[in-house]
Amino acid sequence: MTTNTPEYSVSELANSLKRTVEDTYGHVRVRGELGRTTIAKSGHCYLDIKDDRAVINSIIWKGVMNRLSMRPEEGMEVICEGKLSTYPGRSNYQLIIDKMELAGAGALMALFEKRKKMLETEGLFSPDRKVELPFLPKTIGVVTSPTGSVIRDILHRITDRFPSHVLVWPVLVQGDKAAEQIAEAINGFNTADGFPRPDVLIVARGGGSMEDLWCFNEEVVARAAANSKIPLISAVGHETDWTLIDFVADYRAPTPTGAAEVAVPVRADWVETVEDYGLRLLRALRRTTSERATTLRAARLPRIDAVLAPARQRLDSARATLPPISRLLEPKQNRLTRQGQALHSAMRFTKQRQLTKLSSQSETLIRHGRNAETALKRQLETQSRRLDRAGKLLDAYSYQGVLDRGYALVRDADGKVIRSKSATTSGQGVSLTFTDGDVGAVIAGTAKPTPKLKRKSATQTPDKKQTSLF
Repeated sequence: MTTNTPEYSVSELANSLKRTVEDTYGHVRVRGELGRTTIAKSGHCYLDIKDDRAVINSIIWKGVMNRLSMRPEEGMEVICEGKLSTYPGRSNYQLIIDKMELAGAGALMALFEKRKKMLETEGLFSPDRKVELPFLPKTIGVVTSPTGSVIRDILHRITDRFPSHVLVWPVLVQGDKAAEQIAEAINGFNTADGFPRPDVLIVARGGGSMEDLWCFNEEVVARAAANSKIPLISAVGHETDWTLIDFVADYRAPTPTGAAEVAVPVRADWVETVEDYGLRLLRALRRTTSERATTLRAARLPRIDAVLAPARQRLDSARATLPPISRLLEPKQNRLTRQGQALHSAMRFTKQRQLTKLSSQSETLIRHGRNAETALKRQLETQSRRLDRAGKLLDAYSYQGVLDRGYALVRDADGKVIRSKSATTSGQGVSLTFTDGDVGAVIAGTAKPTPKLKRKSATQTPDKKQTSLF
């Protein structure tokens, strides 16, 4: 069947639908309750906005998340602004959120009560974990905005009451990044890297609406205050304003000025108190001294000279009856002299005995030395005779002795000894070693057998045909 309806590909139809939805709902404002909320590792937030009859899948990109003044949580009632778009990959639509705010004070209060109940269940509000503030801190740390009347009120009040060293950690006290900065300041004062660690902390802000003070209701700020090792004073808003940090702090001041009054005492009052204590102590000391003097006078004690006179008389009498000190020491000196002479005689006798013993041992040592010298000479003579015999025997076995008797040593060009004629060839160069040196020679040819000599009688004349061997 032929039709004029145009054909679309799946992608074309999906993209056309996406453009239609975005053009129609390019900016929408939606109110609802947050359902499933997930923050991916990439920083994007995927969440659902729902009511009692419908659910819209939504997404908050990472850049928008960093600008939000609140962290999305399940159950929060919010008002979102953004645009509606589609996701062709799964054929569904989603809301891309650009702004998000809580839906009125009721929603803020509900979230406040939820977080308060959670932290209270964990025990962060327990009075047992709170510590007492120091009586007279040397250094005070203040976490607040560097501009505005709060820091000026605190510094002015501390200066009037009791001048102390104040360290100010400037932070934002309103907005999306305020909570992180406040928590970092509390943790930074506790680590105190490069500056003196404060004795007490003041976290302060002026008054405002619940939305303005909301950063002090963030969980990260409450936990940083709970983990602080330094006593912490909370002074946020007016006396009727309550935030989560007020419940966690060690002391809650109604105003920033009240926090300064709690942190330090009035110096003039304590100076006056100390002076009053000094006067009272001085009057008590004078009264006690006067009473003791009156008691002594009433006792009618004798004078000191009268009390010491008998003892002085007894001392003079004893001194008169005692013999001179030289008479007491004379027997001791005589005894010491006798003992010294006896000791000297004993030492001289001992020295004489030692000299006699040493002389006898010296003679014995000399005698042993002479005997050792005689034995050594005898041993050397014996070894010398054995060495002479061995030398003569070595000369007898040496080839040099054979050469002395008229023989020669034959060696080839490599220096090897030729022991047989079969080891020679005609024209071979050889070396002849005599008793007085070496000469070169050449093998002429094979030698003829030497004729045997006949023995002749002494009267027989020599054969004239016989040639000389030389």
